Amino acid sequence: MTSTEVTTESEESGPSGYAAALATLTDEWLTGLFNAAAEHAGVRGAALVAVGGYGRGELSPRSDLDLVLLHDGSADAGAVAALADRVWYPVWDLGLALDHSVRTPAEARKTAGEDLKVQLGLLDARPVAGDLGLVASLRTAILADWRNQAPKRLPALDELCRERAERQGELQFLLEPDLKEARGGLRDATALRAVAASWVADAPREGLAEARRVLLDARDALHLTTGRATDRLALQEQDQVAAALGLLDADALLRQVYEAARTVSYATDVTWREVNRVLRARSARPRLRAMLGGGRAPATDRTPLADGVVEADGEVVLARTARPERDPVLVLRAAAAAAQSELPLSRHVVRHLATAAKPLPVPWPAEAREELVTLLGAGEATVPVWEALEAEGLITRLLPDWERVHCRPQRNPVHTWTVDRHLVEAAVRASSLTRRVGRPDLLLVAALLHDIGKGWPGDHSVAGEVIARDMAARIGFDQHDVGVIATLVRHHLLLIETATRRDLDDPATVRSVATAVGSAATLELLHALTEADALATGPAAWSTWRASLVSDLVKRVAAVLAGEAPEEPAPEAPSAEQERLAVEALRTGEPVLALHTQAEAPHEDGGPEPVGVELLIALPDRPGVLPAAAGVLALHRLTVRAADLRAVELPTELGERADLLLLSWRVAAEYGSLPQAARLRADLVRALDGSLDIPARLAEREAAYPRRRGVKAPPPRVTVAAGGSQLATVIEVRAQDAPGLLHRIGRALEQSAVRVRSAHVSTLGANAVDTVYVTDAEGEPLSAERAAELAREIEKALG
Repeated sequence: MTSTEVTTESEESGPSGYAAALATLTDEWLTGLFNAAAEHAGVRGAALVAVGGYGRGELSPRSDLDLVLLHDGSADAGAVAALADRVWYPVWDLGLALDHSVRTPAEARKTAGEDLKVQLGLLDARPVAGDLGLVASLRTAILADWRNQAPKRLPALDELCRERAERQGELQFLLEPDLKEARGGLRDATALRAVAASWVADAPREGLAEARRVLLDARDALHLTTGRATDRLALQEQDQVAAALGLLDADALLRQVYEAARTVSYATDVTWREVNRVLRARSARPRLRAMLGGGRAPATDRTPLADGVVEADGEVVLARTARPERDPVLVLRAAAAAAQSELPLSRHVVRHLATAAKPLPVPWPAEAREELVTLLGAGEATVPVWEALEAEGLITRLLPDWERVHCRPQRNPVHTWTVDRHLVEAAVRASSLTRRVGRPDLLLVAALLHDIGKGWPGDHSVAGEVIARDMAARIGFDQHDVGVIATLVRHHLLLIETATRRDLDDPATVRSVATAVGSAATLELLHALTEADALATGPAAWSTWRASLVSDLVKRVAAVLAGEAPEEPAPEAPSAEQERLAVEALRTGEPVLALHTQAEAPHEDGGPEPVGVELLIALPDRPGVLPAAAGVLALHRLTVRAADLRAVELPTELGERADLLLLSWRVAAEYGSLPQAARLRADLVRALDGSLDIPARLAEREAAYPRRRGVKAPPPRVTVAAGGSQLATVIEVRAQDAPGLLHRIGRALEQSAVRVRSAHVSTLGANAVDTVYVTDAEGEPLSAERAAELAREIEKALG
C-alpha cells in the first residue's frame, strides 16, 4: 500500500472519497497480513476487527488504526500472541499509529461494560478479515448491551460531550477550530450515531450526513497539507486546506465548516433534549401506573401560549386548530411565545412551519413586526429559538439579506462570534437596555441589523445603512423610523471611536457627532446600541473606562443638541497637584512624577472597578519627552490609554520665566502591580540623558514575544483626519499593537519638529488606533501638505 495508490484512488472518487479509499486499501493490506499470520500460527476462530473511526470507514491520512484481534478462546494463548505479533509489527514498521487489543467476545463485552469509550468504539465494529460470524455475534451482543444499558449509559455520554464542549468550545465560532473535539465536530456526530443505535431517540437526519462529510473532507485535506496527525484547523493552514478542497479562500472554508458544525450542534441539542425527555418519561411511568392502579396514563397537558401556539411536554407546539398555510404571522408568533416562555420550539413544529407556512406580505403587517420585537426582547432565551428557525431556513425566508452574514467568520480575535450570531447577541444585550430608551423596538431591530453590511464590499457601516433601510421598510416601519434605524446602523461605531480616539475638549469633535446623530432621541438609542454592540463583541471590547468615555461624549453631544454651544477651551490652569510638581521640577531641573489611582466606578456586578491610574509628570521643556516617557512606560508594561501634554511658564528666582512641560497620562498595568514612581522617574532620567537605550530594550522585548507562524499583520496605516479639529491637526495611526508603539510614534513626531497637544490610545485585541493632535512650533494646525508629509513620515518610521 503506497500513498500514491491512495491519492490516485481518492482523486478518482472526489474529495469525500479519500477516507473510504484509504480504508479499502488498508483493509486489503491487513487482510493479507492476517490470513498469512493465522495460517502460520495455526489459529482458527479468530477475526481482525476495525473499530472506532476505522470501523466507520473514516480513515484520514494520519488517523490511528483502531483494531481488535477477536478470538473464540479455543486456540493456545501462545499461538494467539504469535498471530497478534505478525499483524501488529508490520503496522508499526510502517510508522503507523496503532490502537490495538486482543480479546474474546466475552472479554470485549466485559471491557465495554466498564469503559464507555470502549463500548462506543465497538458500536462501529466492522470485520476486516477472518471469522465473520464471530464478529457478527459480537456486534449483536454489544448492541443489545448498549440498548439495555441506555438509561445509565446515555446520561454518561451526554455528560462526556458537555465536558468536552467546555474544554474545546464551539466549533462554529472558533477561528482555529478542532474539527474533531470541539462542539459540533466529528465527536458529536459520532455520539449522535450512538444515540440512534440505542433506539431511545434519533437525531434529525436532514443535512447531518452532508455536514459529517464536510468535516471529514476538511480533516483529510488538513492531514494531507500538513503531513501531521492534527485536527486543529490553524490559521496558517487554512488557505492551503481551502485550495485542496477547491474553495476560494480561507473564509469560504471556515464558512463551510461553520455551517456543518451548526448542523451537528443543532442536531445535538434536539437529540439530547429528546433523550432526556424519553428517559424522564420511562422513569416516571412505573410510578404513574402505581398511582393510577395500572390504568392508562393521562394525556399530556396543553397550555395555551398565544393564538395557535401551546406548550406540551416542555416544548412549544402548534395548537390543533392552527393553520400555518392561512396564518403568515404564525412563525414569528410561535417563536416569540417560545422565547418569552423560555421553552424550546419543537423540531417537528419548526420543520412543519418551514414547509407549510405562508410567506409574509411585504411590508409586514404590524402584528408580525411586534412579534419580531417581542422575540428579540426576550433576552438569552432568544438565542436557541433563533437557531431553531435558522436551522430550517426560516430566518433567510423572513429576512433574505441575512444570507450574506450567515455563518460569516470574523477574523479579529476580539470577536467571540460569527457575524450572524454577533447580531443576535447584540439584540440580547440590547434587551437589557430597553428601559433606557424611548423606542425599545428601534433599539432591538437596529442591534439585529447593525453589522448587516459585513460581507459586502467597502465600509460595512455604509453598506449596512442601505441594506438596513430596505430591511426596516420590509419589516413594516414607517419612513421616519426607517431613517432612524438607518442612521443607527450607519453610525453604530461613531460614539466608541470618537470617545476613545478624539479629544472631547475640542468643540469640533462634539459638533461633528451632534451633526451626524441629528436628535436627542437618536443619540439615546445610539448610546444603548454602542454598549450592546461592545458587550456582544467580547470581553475586550467594553470596560468601565470605555463606558465612562462614551458617557462623557454623550453628555456633551446632548448639550449641543439641546441648543447649548460647546465652549471654546480656555487655557487650562494647572491643578494644585500639577503646580506643585512643576515648582519641584523647576527647583531641581529634573523630572518629577506622581501616580494616583483614578476614582472607581460601579461595575456590572455592583462592585467597584478602577478605571485606570493617573500618572503626572512635570519636567523642564526639552526635546524627546514624549518618546522617552512612552518608552519608559512600555518597558514597565504600562498601557497608555490617554496622554495630554501642556507647556506652562513659571517665574524663576531671578524674575525670568522658565518653560516646563506637564504630562498627564492615564495608564493601566498589563498585568501584576504598578511600578513605583521612583523607578519610573529613574528610568525617565536615564532615557532623557541617553544612558537608557529604549529602542534596544523594546526590540529585545518584541523578539521575546511569541509569533504565530504564517500569520502576517497588515502594514501600518497613517491618515490625516480632515476637519477633525480647528485647534490642531489630527493624525490617526492604525497598526498592530506592540510594546512601545506610542514610543515609536513619538520618535517620528519628534524628528518632524511638531508639537504634540494630546494623544488618545485605543487598543482592541491585536489592533491599535492611536490618535495624536499636533501643531507647528507656533501652536497652529499644520497645512494640508505638511500634514500629509507627516503622515508619510510616521508610516515609514513604523514600517
